[in-house]
Amino acid sequence: MIPGPFSYHRPASVADAVKLLSKLGDEARPLAGGHSLVPMMKLRLATPEHLVDLHGIAGLKGIRRDGNKIVIGAMTTQHELLASDVIKTSLPILHETALLIADPQVRYRGTLGGNVANGDPGNDMPALMLVLGAVYRLEGPGGGRDIAASEFYQGAYFTALEPGEILTSISIPAVAAAHGYAYEKLKRKVGDYATAAAAVVLTMAGGKVATCAIGLTNLHETPLLATDAANAVIGTSLDAATLKKAAAAAVAIMSPAADARGPVEYRKHVGGIMVTRALQRAAARAS
Repeated sequence: MIPGPFSYHRPASVADAVKLLSKLGDEARPLAGGHSLVPMMKLRLATPEHLVDLHGIAGLKGIRRDGNKIVIGAMTTQHELLASDVIKTSLPILHETALLIADPQVRYRGTLGGNVANGDPGNDMPALMLVLGAVYRLEGPGGGRDIAASEFYQGAYFTALEPGEILTSISIPAVAAAHGYAYEKLKRKVGDYATAAAAVVLTMAGGKVATCAIGLTNLHETPLLATDAANAVIGTSLDAATLKKAAAAAVAIMSPAADARGPVEYRKHVGGIMVTRALQRAAARAS
């Protein structure tokens, strides 16, 4: 199918984009990479009367250090994340996760901001942002504000974005130099959303887990931070019993939908396996 008719706008600044979105109201949608919005438009599941293309706003791109944080412009593509030495050395789990998103053609156009902002439970980056303690910068008609990723997601495709607001950048605190990390993703085929996925960032001290954060992708209507599962491994050497306990704690908060990727119990089962694998691989890297 082809999309319905719409008017196209290409603002040159964040201020212009905010002004357009505020003026046009609910009939307008911002356009980033387009890999979520355009397919929905083709299926007539989304029928915006106006598209506000953000590609003409130079200030929405780029990766930079700001003290102990790394700030990434919302229109930075997955391909640009993969090409960045800053990301490879300082946030290697972000590099690993970007490499597992769809295929090269999608990564050349898909943006980090688009991936985290539209509230799709199948997107890979939101759970990772929870694990990394990311903060989103939002700009709207009332000015700018910062919001933690952990407070941003409210339901499937529902976020804390107010009318007229756009996400302009993502700020991620530096992680410990000797940390371990892993993003484990089970999918049916290249380019598919995850059947289940888990992100882990941890540190080790004296052969035991000192700190840990675990995020879950596509196992609930929002990304999940598996706090109880992470707490279960702290102070342990990740023996088999601990890994089983952590996986069970993660499974307890999962509520995936039954779909073509499998029934609920199957998706929860493989979700627990992804948590176990991510913990083991992260610990091996930290060691």
